[in-house]
Amino acid sequence: MTAESTVPSPGGEPGLSPVSVMSRREGEAGFRFPARRPSKRPAARLSLLLADGLGALAGSPALTGAPARPLLVAGLVAAAMLLRPRCPRPAQGVLDELPSVCGRIAVAWLALGALVAAYAPAHALSARTLLLGATAQTVAACCGRAVVHLLRRRTLLRRPRAALVVGPAATAQRVAAAVLRHPRYGVRPVGVVAERPGHLTAPDGLPVLTSGEEVQRAIVQNGVRDVLCVDPSVRAAQGALLRELAESGCAVWEIDADSPSCAASEHLAGFPCRRLDLGSRHRGGLGKRLLDVTVSGALLLLVSPLLLVCAAVLRLTCGPGVVFRQERIGRDGRPFTLLKFRTHRPVDEHESATRWSVAGEQRMNPFCRFLRQTSLDELLQLWNVVRGDMSLVGPRPERPYFVGQFSQTYPGYAARHRMRTGITGLAQVHGLRGDTSIEDRARFDNAYIDNWSLWQDVCILLRTAAALVRPTGS
Repeated sequence: MTAESTVPSPGGEPGLSPVSVMSRREGEAGFRFPARRPSKRPAARLSLLLADGLGALAGSPALTGAPARPLLVAGLVAAAMLLRPRCPRPAQGVLDELPSVCGRIAVAWLALGALVAAYAPAHALSARTLLLGATAQTVAACCGRAVVHLLRRRTLLRRPRAALVVGPAATAQRVAAAVLRHPRYGVRPVGVVAERPGHLTAPDGLPVLTSGEEVQRAIVQNGVRDVLCVDPSVRAAQGALLRELAESGCAVWEIDADSPSCAASEHLAGFPCRRLDLGSRHRGGLGKRLLDVTVSGALLLLVSPLLLVCAAVLRLTCGPGVVFRQERIGRDGRPFTLLKFRTHRPVDEHESATRWSVAGEQRMNPFCRFLRQTSLDELLQLWNVVRGDMSLVGPRPERPYFVGQFSQTYPGYAARHRMRTGITGLAQVHGLRGDTSIEDRARFDNAYIDNWSLWQDVCILLRTAAALVRPTGS
């Protein structure tokens, strides 16, 4: 559970304001790039699946005479398709993935041999049968994959994927020039997105784009499919732009242009690179919702006696109105009513909407202060989770007044609303509660969304439960 944060004191560290090629109005308040057509990568993946399936069929004659042969062949084909390597990189060939193909085929045949030996010992597959079958499947699968890779390379040479290079002008232009010199990767830069072009000239006449309108025009005219980020500062300074591009269908790649010796599983024109997963508007989905409903429902049943006791004590010590309702901003900027136990009675609605923290309120009685210190006052938000207003894990929701202020002051704050808000989050388990930096909190919240996984939610919940043992208050 978490407590509300407070506005940084006037004497605190001033917030940085990195320059962006998009105005705050465009990048943070509804500006949208046009949706692009779906990527062709699923077609390449399906082609490799087909090649793997045909390879399994080519190895199946070795199973002649085995019991339940149709089922064994079907299992072999399924294993070959499910245990496939990841989607190929632009310049990848069959030799690059040969160890992986051989390894998974060997595992499939050994598992098949063990299964037959366990359930039909009289018909156990011999070592010769296993070796011949695995070899035949490997040869057939590699031949099929070689054809797929050859066709992909020819297609990419004829119709390379248009790309924008984002980063400091000098670095971006150096990377763009290197990529243009190596067309076999199937990527063709069509523009450089920089803070300002200065006196530099883009390679081969590439335009230097310095505004959101220019970026949008380049995307529409060239059908941009990839975005290359060439400097670590890009994700902070151009976070809103990158997320909009990712959600419009572009693949966003982070390229290490200054550390060519950096270890990476992928590279582009000799530069280490990795794909960034920023299109998180619909992230979580069914798995996250099932976790929310299951855990919050179980917790509500478990703590219901405690909730009744807290409500009764509040009613006796503070009078009627033990439940506090307040408007907060949730996913995609939609308002909802947040529930808490009432630990403080504001003077009027204006104070309720605009007063940031009541942690030091002297009029709060000891029981109310205990509720806030232990975060028990926020247990009612489990009902918000059951209703779907919130999630167990996510960025903490805030009041409309402060959302408007922070969205104008702190880069990336508005982007927190890409995902359903939560009772606890990555920022809170890193100590960002109470009188802490809003800029740091926004950065942690966006990092959580960008790298979301169901296991990360479980870890945050466990760390939150551990933190309840040593409450620090709000």
